[in-house]
Amino acid sequence: MNAVRRKQVWDNWQLYVLIFLPFVYVVVFHYMPMYGLLIAFKNYSLAKGIWGSDWTGLSHFARFFGSYDFVVVLKNTLALSLYNLGIGFPAPIILALSLNYLRNRRFKKVVQMVTYAPHFISVVVLVGIVVQLLSVHTGIINQMIEAISGKPINFLGEPVYFKSIYVWSGIWQQIGWGSIIYLAALSGIDPHLHEAAVMDGASKFQRIWHIDIAGIMPTIVVLLILEVGQIMNIGFQKVLLLQNQLNLEASEVIDTYVYKVGIISGIPNYSYATAIGLFKSVIGLILIVSVNKLARKVSDTSLW
Repeated sequence: MNAVRRKQVWDNWQLYVLIFLPFVYVVVFHYMPMYGLLIAFKNYSLAKGIWGSDWTGLSHFARFFGSYDFVVVLKNTLALSLYNLGIGFPAPIILALSLNYLRNRRFKKVVQMVTYAPHFISVVVLVGIVVQLLSVHTGIINQMIEAISGKPINFLGEPVYFKSIYVWSGIWQQIGWGSIIYLAALSGIDPHLHEAAVMDGASKFQRIWHIDIAGIMPTIVVLLILEVGQIMNIGFQKVLLLQNQLNLEASEVIDTYVYKVGIISGIPNYSYATAIGLFKSVIGLILIVSVNKLARKVSDTSLW
C-alpha cells in the first residue's frame, strides 16, 4: 500500500470501522458456509465428515433430474413464482401512484398506515389469520358463502386455491411496505413537469404514463431484476405453514422438498438436498445475470 493510499485510509478510518462489522457478517454467514456445498458432489457421511466422504460427482443432480418429483416441484415453484411476480410486483407501483395523487393528506396517511401495518405481522400470525378466515366451519368467508349458496368451500384443502391464497395474502401483507421505495422515487420527480403537462392539456393517465412511470422506471427495472433473480426462491416458511396433505400437489415447492428430504426424512439425505439447493441457486444466478444483461441492452439501467 503506497503512501497516498495509506493516507486515504487514515483520513477515512471511520468509514472502514463502520463497514467492518457488516463485512465480517457477510464473510462468516454467507461465504464460509459455501464450503459445505462440497457435499452436493459427495456421498456425505456424518462419521467421515466432508473431506472424508466419498466423491460421487453429479450423481445427486442426475437423480433429482430423473425423478418424478423434479417435474412436480419445479412446476409448482415456477407457477407460484410467476404468479407472485405478475401480480405482486406491479401492486406496490399502482398503490404508490394512487397515493401520489391523493390531495387529502389525512386520508393519505390513514391509507399508508393501514397498508404498511400488515408488514410487521409475522408469517406465523399471518397464516393463522388466513386459516381462521378460510376455515370450513368457523371462517367468516365460508359463513358468507353459506349464507349465499349454502355450501362451504374447503379453500385450504383444494389444490386449485393454494396459489391464489399464497399470492394474495402476500400482497395484502407487503403492498404498503413495497410502495415506500416507489413513493420516494416519485417525490424526486420535478413538479414543473406536471405543471407543463397540465398546461398542455394532458390527462391524469397521460401524466402518470409519461411522467411518473417514466421517472421511476430506473427504480422499477432494478427491483424487477432482483425479483426475477428470486424466482426459484419462492420461500419456505409460509408455504410450509399453508401446506397440508390435501393441497400437496400444488404446494410442494423446491424449498419444502429440500427440507423434507434433507432434514425430516426418516433417513436424511444431506448430499441430495444440498444438490437440489445448489441447482436452485445456480438457476437464480443465471436468471439475474441474464435479465441484468437484457436490461442493459434495452435501457440505461442495470445492477452492474
